[in-house]
This record gives sequence, structure tokens and C-alpha cells, in this order.
Amino acid sequence: MSELVFFSGTMDCGKSTLALQIGHNRSARGLQGVIFTRDDRAGEGKLSSRLGLVTDAVEATEGMDLYGYLVDRLSQGGKADYVIVDEAQFLAPRQIDQLARIVDELRLDVFAFGITTDFRTKLFPGSQRLIELADRVEALQVEALCWCGARATHNARTVDGEMVVEGAQVVVGDVNRRAGEVGYEVLCRRHHLRRVTSATAKAGVRSPDVLPLRQG
Repeated sequence: MSELVFFSGTMDCGKSTLALQIGHNRSARGLQGVIFTRDDRAGEGKLSSRLGLVTDAVEATEGMDLYGYLVDRLSQGGKADYVIVDEAQFLAPRQIDQLARIVDELRLDVFAFGITTDFRTKLFPGSQRLIELADRVEALQVEALCWCGARATHNARTVDGEMVVEGAQVVVGDVNRRAGEVGYEVLCRRHHLRRVTSATAKAGVRSPDVLPLRQG
């Protein structure tokens, strides 16, 4: 029976790598899939991992009807045995509804990959809708690590290494950033709450409005 599965985790936990692996395993069995992505680091129409793997994908633009795309593809003689969606957190809730419709009406498995919360620890609307609708929600087992060595549970947005907590929810960036650019870093809850990034920890700098670290 077909399913809508949401694989979630922080940045740097291998979501895109697993998406590519799932696609590879199924294509090796003669199955054909449709891969959607949104705002990938490699550019429009690409699904890439930080390990250097990349494949072509369909850019799920704002307002795109994903269910309608699949119906058109199938009605024109195309084939689709499954669907992979990377960066699913960037999709609108109505597009997540369309993924559920693909599962229920077209009987295709849909594997969605995304991060759950943004740099402010708020749910992305797309991720929230996936949690509400998915047949299964799977936490990825590859644990990203905070600079302190603890398990990273939160995504932080940085500019010049300093954590920022205001701004638009979606700003494309990467963990491999250059000076002056928007970047991202995964932190444990303790250091996210105190806004201590690897750069500010190394420099011995702490934001003046954060809580002091408790002793013991």
C-alpha cells in the first residue's frame, strides 16, 4: 500500500543523501521516479548532497500543482512509480495536500525530506502539514553534531559567524558559507538558546542579551 513518508532532521544529517540513495535503489530495480526539489544549493532543477552527489530534479515552484504535474505526465504516456521530494519544508501546505492526493489517488509512494523547524525554532508550514498528514514520520538516524560535540537539534542562521534571530523564514544559504554571506550552522539546544556559534565560541564572544550558562 502506498505511503506518504516524511524523513526529517536538522541540516547536515544526510537527508538529501538518503533521498538520492532511495532513488538509486529503485532505479536499479527498473522503477522510474519523479524527483521534486525547491531551492537546492546546487541551483534550480537539481537535487544535491554535501557529499558531492547530484541529479536532475523538477523545481517545485511556488504555486505549482504537484498532483496536476503527475497527472499530466501519466496522461501523456510518461511513467512514475514513486515520488521523491527534497527540501519539502519550503513547500506550501496546499502542495503537501497535493502530495497526499498523489498517494491516495495515484497510488504512488511519496518520500518527502526536509528540516522541521527554522532558525527561530518555529515549524515550517510545509513541515507542519507533513507532520499532520504523513503516514509515517521518520527521524533520520545520522546525528549532526554541534561544535561542542553534543547532538545538534536546532538550525541557526549566521552572518559573519554570528547567530541572527530575525529575518524572513526562507533565505537560501548553506553551512559552507563565505564571509559576509548568510550561512547556517547546527547547534545543540543549549547553545542555540544562548546564541553561541562555533565562531563566537572560538572568539570568546557572547551576545549581551543571552542567558548566562549555568554552572554545574
